[in-house]
Amino acid sequence: MARPYWKGYLKLSLVTCPVAMTPATSESEKVRFHTLNKETGNRVVSRYIDSVTGKPVEDEDEAKGYARGENDYVILTDDDLDGVALDTVKTIDIDKFVPAESIEWIYLEKPHYLKPDDPVGYDAFAVIRDAMAADKVVGISRLVIGRRERAVVLEPRGEGIVLWSLRFGDEVRPEETYFEDIKGEADPELIPLVQQLIKQKTARWSPDMVSDPIQESLLKLISEKKKALRPARKPVKGKENTAPATNVVNIMDALRKSLAEERKSTKAV
Repeated sequence: MARPYWKGYLKLSLVTCPVAMTPATSESEKVRFHTLNKETGNRVVSRYIDSVTGKPVEDEDEAKGYARGENDYVILTDDDLDGVALDTVKTIDIDKFVPAESIEWIYLEKPHYLKPDDPVGYDAFAVIRDAMAADKVVGISRLVIGRRERAVVLEPRGEGIVLWSLRFGDEVRPEETYFEDIKGEADPELIPLVQQLIKQKTARWSPDMVSDPIQESLLKLISEKKKALRPARKPVKGKENTAPATNVVNIMDALRKSLAEERKSTKAV
């Protein structure tokens, strides 16, 4: 189970409870590659280089810079950035509710699991969760994620709450801009035929529907290359270099011999 990467408080008016948040998705299973020196097989490392002097910049000398002109920056240190921290760094304060179906999916960015972080807050958490579920609404709040305050939506889900970070309004392109040139109308006689196809292809949702064939092919390729890198076993002197029998064959032979020996013993008696 993944460790929570954020801990704070869920608040609704005077009702407050400690909570912990964990990303609901993971990319740790993805095939990742390191960049290597093809000649030596060693890993290639990246470093920040001063664009003028060409010298490497040490970690303690790095700072954030806001450009105010060409080659002219306002420098902000970590202490400066921490000094403007908002209350939403540690508190998810629900300030309004909206019908669950009113939020368009395109605004949903990344899901997180939210749960109580201390038994003392179980009851308060459950009251907020169940009340939202009963009224079929979701909570709207704000939370600092990665030094940026993001709008978030809280959706009751089973025993917990799923917190979605939301895209900013100016990050979503208006669909009318891209769909306005689409012309033509559907032939009403063809719609029933397509509906029959839809009915034939309709099934219950399964995570298998979003498997990654490229990932599977890469894993297979890597496995084959790993096998090719294994050193070949040296043949034992005095014995033929034949492929060893599998355990299944060995067990089957042993059973047959045991049965044969048992029959001999029975006849002898």
